[in-house]
Amino acid sequence: MRFARLGPVREEVPVVFDGARALDLRSITPDIDGAFLASGGPARVSAALVAGSLPELEGADDLRIGAPIARPSAVYCIGMNYAAHAAESGAAPPAHVVLFMKAPNTVVGPDDDIVIPAGSAKTDWEVELAVVIGSPAHALASPADARAHVAGYAVANDLSERAWQLEISGGQWGKGKSAPGFCPLGPWLVTPDEVDADDVALRSRVNDEPRQDSRTSDLIFGIDEIIWELSQRLTLEPGDLILTGTPEGVALSGRFPYLSPGDVVEIEIDGLGTQRQRCVAA
Repeated sequence: MRFARLGPVREEVPVVFDGARALDLRSITPDIDGAFLASGGPARVSAALVAGSLPELEGADDLRIGAPIARPSAVYCIGMNYAAHAAESGAAPPAHVVLFMKAPNTVVGPDDDIVIPAGSAKTDWEVELAVVIGSPAHALASPADARAHVAGYAVANDLSERAWQLEISGGQWGKGKSAPGFCPLGPWLVTPDEVDADDVALRSRVNDEPRQDSRTSDLIFGIDEIIWELSQRLTLEPGDLILTGTPEGVALSGRFPYLSPGDVVEIEIDGLGTQRQRCVAA
């Protein structure tokens, strides 16, 4: 299934797609969020699809696309999880999972504008596979238990201000990761049965010029290992996001200019959809 949230900011309507038709889910849930995922919401939607009881959302094609899940309680991010990206960042591939966090209020729609923060000279793009947690996970016995806690997957852009992240960070990356709107997400939340998340292509372009082009099979730490490792240190909750890392091809490499007002960023993951963002000044 492909879930989405359509409409103005803070007024999004939860939908599921049946082919090209967006079907209104408000008879089942007020939103796509952790409570919906934890309470068996996807199974109820599946049953309603079989029964043909969901109405089509009128005018859906003309509505803004919001993030496919309402504000999560946490956005966990895995750093330097592609060897080539670690190298272009000037670091060796990590021996252990590198964890940092973004503020949950950075999550916005996939096509919302990127606002270049005031004073920023090094705003960067990063296409990433996002994992959405569907049930609580803590102290899992092994990585083999991880996938049972996954509700689905989405496209994410882990926007970063590199000077704030690396030059004035004091060793912590959060300053450069949590500017308003720095986590475009979507367009869809796709259930695990519809995509082989362990081996899909992910790409980015800036002003129609290729930047990143890789596959999730190149992850240093795979999805199961990431979830298992995090569960040993913290509790993952329904609706939480895990951004699994970005491949090489970002501006930090020195091969490309950082983002400026007027630039257009496009990122995509096969089977999960495409984002398109216009950069604007603060």
